[in-house]
Amino acid sequence: MNASWKLGPALATGNTVVLKPSELTSLTTLRLGALIKEAGFPPGVVNIVPGYGWTAGAAISSHMDIGKISFTGSTNAGRQVMKAAAESNLKKVSLEMGGKGPALVMDDAHLEDALKWTAFGMMYNQGQICYACSRVYVHESVYDLFLSYYKHIMNSFPIGDPFSPTTFNGPVASEAHFNRIMQYIEIGKKEGATLLAGGERWGTEGFFIKPTVFADVTPEMTIVKEEIFGPVVVVAKYKTEEELIKLANDSEFGLTAAVFSRDVTKAITTANAIQAGTVWVNMAGLPDPSMPFGGYKQSGIGRDFGEEALYSYLETKSVHVNLTNKPPF
Repeated sequence: MNASWKLGPALATGNTVVLKPSELTSLTTLRLGALIKEAGFPPGVVNIVPGYGWTAGAAISSHMDIGKISFTGSTNAGRQVMKAAAESNLKKVSLEMGGKGPALVMDDAHLEDALKWTAFGMMYNQGQICYACSRVYVHESVYDLFLSYYKHIMNSFPIGDPFSPTTFNGPVASEAHFNRIMQYIEIGKKEGATLLAGGERWGTEGFFIKPTVFADVTPEMTIVKEEIFGPVVVVAKYKTEEELIKLANDSEFGLTAAVFSRDVTKAITTANAIQAGTVWVNMAGLPDPSMPFGGYKQSGIGRDFGEEALYSYLETKSVHVNLTNKPPF
């Protein structure tokens, strides 16, 4: 999916592409390469270079003949890409990096819709996605009711073989990432969050983790502040809209957010106050290719999708023509 996000605007604006997939998920990009060849693209238009970030990624970022980098990944890796770009030929850079997306469930929200959208927005791709709804803030008047149903929904997602049509949640990407997520779950327990669901391995083989819900979290907790990039969500209550905005914006990230309210005017007013590049109203987790997508703060710079993405692959040129045949003096 990320590869297609990048390829579309780059090719549409007349560029050739060097595409490096994650070393953990290279097969889908190689399959895309086979389809590109089958479609009849001329040789050299799309060039796929699998490899590690510290070798292939570093070579691309610092290459003197590359004019633009579009990167999706962690904030730390994005900093390294930007540094290499600046120290080489000062190539243009757009960075789509980490997120800790808040979902804001207001007192007048359609609760069933909010439950389903926040659960989908969190568990899509096992939470291994930068725009996951990994922080959920619920008005105190509906907090207990929300939690009782939310726990049930999260426990109901089918886990197993990702190739099975009945599976919603497959494994996480690697053993190292599995261990990292499990460490965050232990940190959440030690810091005093209430574990409502999950919190353990699913099955005895593979890197499967049950959807995990922590409630009654506080802003300073590690699981609230840091991107876990896995099936772990935190839920907290709020009293006032002022408190809600403060909680939503209390993050080093600012990629996406979701607002749930029957009052669309109030929802849009709230959306305007949130420091995030994309805000969904009464939905979550579905970027639109016609709309710019990117982050505030440490979630990145530049935009994928939309007209703005096209311009990022172009250079602006001014050409002045004297049609008067008159010299300057």
